[in-house]
Amino acid sequence: MADAEFFFDPVCPWAWITSRWVTEVAEQRHLDVDWRFICLRFVNEHRDYEKEFRPGYEDGHNLGKRLLRAAAAQKERDPGRVAAIYTLFGSRLHVEGRRSDLMDPDGLRTTLTEEGFDDDLADAAYDEKWDEPVRADTEDALGRVGRDVGTPIITFGSPDGPSFFGPVISRIPRGQEAVDLWEAVERIARFPGFSELKRSLRERPQTS
Repeated sequence: MADAEFFFDPVCPWAWITSRWVTEVAEQRHLDVDWRFICLRFVNEHRDYEKEFRPGYEDGHNLGKRLLRAAAAQKERDPGRVAAIYTLFGSRLHVEGRRSDLMDPDGLRTTLTEEGFDDDLADAAYDEKWDEPVRADTEDALGRVGRDVGTPIITFGSPDGPSFFGPVISRIPRGQEAVDLWEAVERIARFPGFSELKRSLRERPQTS
């Protein structure tokens, strides 16, 4: 069993920031993290994108679905490299601003092969059979925290430990600050009666 499970959609910048914090903590605390999937396109499939979202949101969520299909294919092949493929996708999207590299099959294929991944993962991104494991993870995540959330979702002490949406943070803690935040969040999460801690005011996400 992993020390923590982290459910992500690659297109979410907030999940990306939180994931870099978790990665920082995992390196310092030698945590085993199981990187799992939550697809924002599936979470919002009952909603009217034209009426409820800004222009471009559906394209972004569809991109996330394709990238998660590729990640699911990679997980079946080698679960140990899911973190690496998420890092690749997240870096291109949120740090380097190279979203166009991932938007079509040829660009995605080139991106994958340049970083040592098999080129057929680009085909998996357009293969609906990989929706099944992505949807299964999505339903598992929502079953743990409720359906009115997004990503990230973290389970502490998986699979039966407490699960929560967040934390949503706007910058990446490093070093001891990262560990201190982890210990604080985990302590709150493990209190049996804890439900929510939230504010709607945020600074712009700092993704690197």
